Amino acid sequence: MRYHSTRNKNPNVSFTEAALCGLAPDGGLFVPETLPVYSSDIKSSLPLMDFPEIACNTIHPWVKDDIPLNVLEDICKDAFSFPVPLVKTEDRFVLELFHGPTAAFKDFGARFMARAFSYLRRGEDKPLKILVATSGDTGGAVADGFFGIDGISVTVLYPKGRISPLQEKQIAGLGGNISALAVEGSFDDCQVLVKKAFSENSLNKKQVLSSANSINISRLIPQAAYYTSASVKLISEYGYKAGAMDSKPLISVPSGNFGNLTAGLYAYKMGAPIKAFIAATNINKTVPDYLDTGNYFTRDSHATISNAMDVGTPSNFERMASHFSLEEMRNFIYGVSVNDEDTMKTISEVFSSHAYCLDPHTAVGWHGADILKSKGKLSGKNPLVIISTAHPAKFDEVVEPITGAIPFPPSLKNAMERKADITLIPNDFNSLMEFLQQ
Repeated sequence: MRYHSTRNKNPNVSFTEAALCGLAPDGGLFVPETLPVYSSDIKSSLPLMDFPEIACNTIHPWVKDDIPLNVLEDICKDAFSFPVPLVKTEDRFVLELFHGPTAAFKDFGARFMARAFSYLRRGEDKPLKILVATSGDTGGAVADGFFGIDGISVTVLYPKGRISPLQEKQIAGLGGNISALAVEGSFDDCQVLVKKAFSENSLNKKQVLSSANSINISRLIPQAAYYTSASVKLISEYGYKAGAMDSKPLISVPSGNFGNLTAGLYAYKMGAPIKAFIAATNINKTVPDYLDTGNYFTRDSHATISNAMDVGTPSNFERMASHFSLEEMRNFIYGVSVNDEDTMKTISEVFSSHAYCLDPHTAVGWHGADILKSKGKLSGKNPLVIISTAHPAKFDEVVEPITGAIPFPPSLKNAMERKADITLIPNDFNSLMEFLQQ
């Protein structure tokens, strides 16, 4: 498998080069020359596999020239050592992706990436510096995934005052090879600073840089596995009929930077039995507006209670547009946006009706599906799956006034006890350069 930039098909590179570079030299994102598909034998066996096996068989076609199968099997067993349950809640299912060490779906990509990088850089003696911009959960997952890995340091940029106190401690409370920069700006500003650092020749001559955002292809590929897992669990655990059109789920994806949805599209094109996706955003609705009007306009991001989705310029839309035309996207993606008031109402109503607690992001996915159902845009025959991206305790300041006290998982209790070590910088590239060159 070879990879090229979304902006230029030449030259193409290996998975190792694409992963370790992060961003293509021309500023584009790496994409595969062709999207792989599951073999017929693998596809028929998926409902019988556990999650690490599904992950291994999903990832293998993308990395087979660079990571031997036996090594990949070990990476997947180690990285995905936590449950990935599909929970039935009345008229829909919730795929809980918050059982990893930082209680967010970003653990899947970050843990795979850390272990893959460790293998791909075996024998290297020049240190690697990873830069990552985060609107919330990515930073904590990357920090946890790479913490203590020899030869790799991580610098996380996040918008000051726009992430939760818990998220900040998950990023800035580890120390060691992890540094935290609070930027006086938005997530989009952080993203611009990181991208500019990769294009700065003077910096790249002195250091080996890579990214750990979903702009890095190695973050996205493992996320495709849980979409496949959800779709085949409907068969293996809930009795849906393999191959039947009305057994294929509609999957609602809380969306901000659109890496999560891009991973779902990869699973779909590989042959996972999925009917379509709902791209559910908060009021930062760049992509839903594009799907509605055909016009793509980036805009400044606006702060919401679903802060990890406060993105006005979603990086991974560039990947989506490189693979699919507008009309193709409209065939299998429904766009919808949800405001804060309806997000809070949804948390309250779901807790009251189903005794199930949603975080603000999952609530956007839940209510987004309800909006489309009320407009008659969704089939009532196909199962509905809501992607649950984070444990509600990560957003207790929003959720607890609505539902009452939320039990904290041990990983989050431990994070809250950490002391954060934070460096504040202005939204200025020279300030980032000064920090990185220390």
